[in-house]
Amino acid sequence: MPIKSSQGIDVLLLQPPIRDYYLTAKRTIPYGLISIAASLIQNGFTVQVFDSLATAKARNENQPPELSYLTEFYGKPDCSPFCLFQQFQYFGYHFEHIAKVVNETKARVVGISSLFTAYSKEALEVAHIVKKELPECVIVLGGHHPTVMPEKVMKCKHVDYIIRGEGELAFPVFLRALKKNENLEKVPGIVFRKNDGTLFINSPAIVEDPDQFPIPALDMVKSTYYQRGKKPAIAVVCSRGCPLKCTYCCLANSPITYRRRKVSSVLDEIDIALKKQKKGLIDFEDENISLDRKWFKHLLGEIIKRYGKGKLELRAMNGLFPPSLDEDTIKLMKTAGFKTLNLSVGSTSSEQLKKFNRPDMIKSLEQVLFYAQKYALKSVCYLIAGAPGQKAEDSLSDLIYLARKPVVIGLSIFYPSPGSADYVYLEKKGLLPEHFSMLRSSAIPVSDTTSRIEAITLLRLSRIINFMKLIINNGEKIPEPAIYNNIKMLNISDRIMIGHQLLSWFLSDGLIRGITPQGEVFIHNVSTVLTRQFIDKIDNVKLIQ
Repeated sequence: MPIKSSQGIDVLLLQPPIRDYYLTAKRTIPYGLISIAASLIQNGFTVQVFDSLATAKARNENQPPELSYLTEFYGKPDCSPFCLFQQFQYFGYHFEHIAKVVNETKARVVGISSLFTAYSKEALEVAHIVKKELPECVIVLGGHHPTVMPEKVMKCKHVDYIIRGEGELAFPVFLRALKKNENLEKVPGIVFRKNDGTLFINSPAIVEDPDQFPIPALDMVKSTYYQRGKKPAIAVVCSRGCPLKCTYCCLANSPITYRRRKVSSVLDEIDIALKKQKKGLIDFEDENISLDRKWFKHLLGEIIKRYGKGKLELRAMNGLFPPSLDEDTIKLMKTAGFKTLNLSVGSTSSEQLKKFNRPDMIKSLEQVLFYAQKYALKSVCYLIAGAPGQKAEDSLSDLIYLARKPVVIGLSIFYPSPGSADYVYLEKKGLLPEHFSMLRSSAIPVSDTTSRIEAITLLRLSRIINFMKLIINNGEKIPEPAIYNNIKMLNISDRIMIGHQLLSWFLSDGLIRGITPQGEVFIHNVSTVLTRQFIDKIDNVKLIQ
């Protein structure tokens, strides 16, 4: 399918909107698209990036029918400190606006990012809109979802091609071949329909040396949207892939190998970012930035030399592997500008860590938390609950263990990631959700050895622990258990006081209550077996903020 002539640009790269219960804006910077854009520009193509998510606009939508089972958990809006997800929403520019942008560009080729399977429907909807606006343009999908499930994606008649793997390498090769009407089979990662209707599927494109490509086109990010406070948030990726073999992660079985950039290249990117905008948050979005400790310490040392001690605010929100951190590294992190350690723990159960194919890390976690306190760093510990074969009692023990530690608990409900070992296991067992839209943490997609009601209870209990830690941090005492006296309404003007009241009732009867924006007190649907076990155990715990 050769490129048709037009008056527009060569390529439009597009990040679609999404539908979900929540969105963490700082985690949706279109780093992959701007990396591809820089490669295309270097190869002489005209490029525009349109980020559909770069807007504060969001609107309420009806919950999809396949997610109707969540109503019993997220039914009423909750203003309490123990609230979870409430209203299903559409995040980003409306499809009509996307259509207008597409039409104005008159792009010959439109590349659409489809990273997460749960949001693949939105990517295909964008493909439909693009084809309607520009019938002659070539539509290409890339990202994890089409890389792992090319046959599923190519069922959509609006998608002309897929590029599997890393687009900086494949996209310029693809465009040149398309422009010259050459054989596409030599394009790395290419997927297309052959004349007989079958698919040609190439192996994913893999960049051997990440430094062979230019710095991402940072000026194509809408920095006014991606901010921390009033300063821009910047994403930087220093490495690709991951050598660990965690069962829940799609990278464990991926042909995408682990590679690091040169420290000098990373610094050049940070330099460019800081020249274009005021200093803000720099989030290293690597899967495991600290895994090569020597390389990481070199990076930190150079950041300190170039920018000064603590002049930047640094974070690694994807999570840090505790065994990769020692005292010298943590001290350097503090000096370079880290204020918080986001620690990827998974579980504190040795048995569960074996199931996850992760090493027992309790000893290393204890050391990391000790040094974090020594150097005045906050800590967030990420846990997983609801994985196949994972017991709710073990997850409760995880919560109680971290209640004793100076950390904020970040509990995520397991979701099957296509390409992971756990996804394959669930598929063989017939336990996969029926719809792609269910493959997200907020959907509590798997009900196995941990039931859905147990999973949602664990999630609320993690909120309760974090609130109790907040009370202690404020210099206050945990309220005494108090019998619920049938109060129907509360004044919602003071959220902390509401939390105190709801917590005192919870510690008495094990029922987790919420409060609506109108002040109505109601009871959440939870496992009282788990909540009572929690109350019995937390009673003997010295909580530490």
